[in-house]
Amino acid sequence: MPGRILVVDDVATNRIVMKVKLSAARYDVVPAVSGAEALEIARAGGIDIIIMDMMMPRMTGAEACRLLRADPLTATIPVILVTASDDVEARMQGLSAGADDFLSKPVDEVALLARVRSLLRSREEERDYHARGGDMLEMARTSIPGLSEAGGQTGFQPRPVPVDGRIALIGAPEAKWLPVQRDRLRPLFREAVSIMGRDVALALSEDRVPDLFLIEADLAARNEGLRLMSELRSRNATRHAAFIVLLPQGDSERAATALDLGAADVSYHPFPVDEIAMRIRTQLARKRRADKMRDTLDTGFKMAMFDPLTGLHNRRYGLHHLDLVATRCRAQGIRAGVIAMDIDHFKQVNDTHGHPAGDSVLARVAQVLRDSLRSEDLVARIGGEEFLAILPDADLAQVRIVAERLRSAVETMQVPLPGGAPLSVTLSLGVAMLENRDDAGSEVLCRADRALYSAKDGGRNRVQLATPD
Repeated sequence: MPGRILVVDDVATNRIVMKVKLSAARYDVVPAVSGAEALEIARAGGIDIIIMDMMMPRMTGAEACRLLRADPLTATIPVILVTASDDVEARMQGLSAGADDFLSKPVDEVALLARVRSLLRSREEERDYHARGGDMLEMARTSIPGLSEAGGQTGFQPRPVPVDGRIALIGAPEAKWLPVQRDRLRPLFREAVSIMGRDVALALSEDRVPDLFLIEADLAARNEGLRLMSELRSRNATRHAAFIVLLPQGDSERAATALDLGAADVSYHPFPVDEIAMRIRTQLARKRRADKMRDTLDTGFKMAMFDPLTGLHNRRYGLHHLDLVATRCRAQGIRAGVIAMDIDHFKQVNDTHGHPAGDSVLARVAQVLRDSLRSEDLVARIGGEEFLAILPDADLAQVRIVAERLRSAVETMQVPLPGGAPLSVTLSLGVAMLENRDDAGSEVLCRADRALYSAKDGGRNRVQLATPD
């Protein structure tokens, strides 16, 4: 999926050149002329990657990057710094500020686009995590007994020093850099830094997998290291490890190949130990974040986000998702609608047929609603017999058609009852569109709710459009 890239440079020519390269690959490019403007745009949301010049007046790229990392709203946006200098000290300043990569002018287009693709994959995983309520699940893990991590922190720590981690160095059998760099890296990390052979890596069991592999691209044969990384990435035991590939200086073509094969980062011989240590810290921090995201979603997702009776998302997740959609609409200028729904005369169902029958009705209605919506839509149970559907990328006419389809589907469904005739129910629905305002989520919910009650007052089993405030 195309990414939205913020290009920051005080020189117009540089911005134009970068925009041409990225636009040719069908990326959406947003320009900015200063670090301050970049911060403002990034905080507004909708940015996938930031490509920023290192040397700018008033605020350097490293200073802007440090501020981005300090803000929870922008802390996880990948940043690539660009400079006309190949100075090692400048690279260290950028990397220590939290940059994901550092490119020198003139920027090699192959290396740039490969890095963008790699970072977009990571960004999409992060976005999917938040879209599925991962941040709320992290809070739940610390507050629900049995889910919290002893002594753990839920915040993202991009630059912990020193970093705990198991690191494996894999190089050609005759590589002289292996023992030298192993001995230099060991004092910088609390846990083991070891040299590992290809066959040992392939035979690793899940409980012995290092957190990070530093692999030379060429082992006994050219590209054997790339093939090894690809193999390790395909295996269950090692696929979640982080990989940094070492290449000969200036080998941008194979750097692009390594990133596309799944490397988290690339570096070049000869490399300063401080720089490679910084890159390792970055990738270990990202791996721990990825591990935590998977664990959080796996252990707490259903408990915190789903209604156990209907299998739909619950009210907490539904409202959280509504706020996310509202933010996306404001940032990208798209439309979205909501449908508030209520089962008509549901109390009579419980009073006449009993609560088990009422539960069957709720479960059947939920299934019909879910089956009648697109995969990108969301339906949640937000109350006893109340439901909410959120439809992104849809205009009013489309939302109204969907609402009528939901009403008709519920009207025609039948719920079998033990020892009796099947039960039928109807649905009243209120439709409203998200507006471009700060409180868009809560405001649209109020209008949809008023429209819903208007539908009930108008005779039930009908769709009512919200009127503007």
